[in-house]
Amino acid sequence: MNKKLAAFADEADGQIDGQIKAMTENGISYLEIRGVDGQNIADISISKAKEVLQKLKDNDLKVWSLGSPFGKIGINDDFESHLDKFKKGLEIAHTLEAKNIRLFSFYVPSSETEKYKDKVFAQLQKFVDAAKGSNITLCHENEKGIYGDIAVRCEEIHKNVPELKAIFDPANFIQSGQNTTEAWEKLSPYVEYMHIKDALENGHVVPAGKGIGNLPYLLSKYKGEVLTLEPHLSVFSGFEKLEGNQKTQIDEYSYQWGLHDEDPRTLREYLGLTVEEEDAWVNIGEEALIELLDKAKSR
Repeated sequence: MNKKLAAFADEADGQIDGQIKAMTENGISYLEIRGVDGQNIADISISKAKEVLQKLKDNDLKVWSLGSPFGKIGINDDFESHLDKFKKGLEIAHTLEAKNIRLFSFYVPSSETEKYKDKVFAQLQKFVDAAKGSNITLCHENEKGIYGDIAVRCEEIHKNVPELKAIFDPANFIQSGQNTTEAWEKLSPYVEYMHIKDALENGHVVPAGKGIGNLPYLLSKYKGEVLTLEPHLSVFSGFEKLEGNQKTQIDEYSYQWGLHDEDPRTLREYLGLTVEEEDAWVNIGEEALIELLDKAKSR
């Protein structure tokens, strides 16, 4: 399977120079560009975008997609000002010579999805209308908490806003309780590209192939041109080394554990957690785990 790889390079470095270094060292030639030198890509100036483009061209790198946050507002928030920001985002995308813009389908109260669906479709259509004639493809990413979190609602989006393509994110579907194979059967006709991201049943992100995302099956069916790497992982250096604000930056799973298939230990055993600590992590969240670890340190 000869596919081109893109990456969210800001997961390697927040600075564009560091991102370029990581991309070239790993042989990846396309960016899904999201964060640059401390700014979200949607917030940079046109002059900054020109500067970034030149640096990328100097290193034979290209922007595949603008990893924007458009659509990540509440359904009842001020949409018109958000739409204005989106129009500036189109300019940024043009300047960076991006082919795609990623967007989302608004945060909607989970108990009121039916009530707001027409408003969701109407606002997404306004994005599409604004982008007409731009030669930029708008792509909706499924994500927990927005209207398009599960396959049936994503399908509704694409049927009602047919110009909008799909980004298929397996881990995000898992975090929404959606089986990825079933999601693919519904959404494959709309998929423009795919994120390589996996998760366990409890939603914790793990190295690709270590979760329940059915990635081998999805990749066997995927006919797109580009795959974007979005691991949401960091190398884990040990809980005993965590200090201060670093605690909130812990990724849920140890990348190193995921790389060693021959290691028979469970993640809990690998990290040296007690059963109580593991239960707090899985059932409550990272902050609960950190609280228990702090108590253990103070004993």
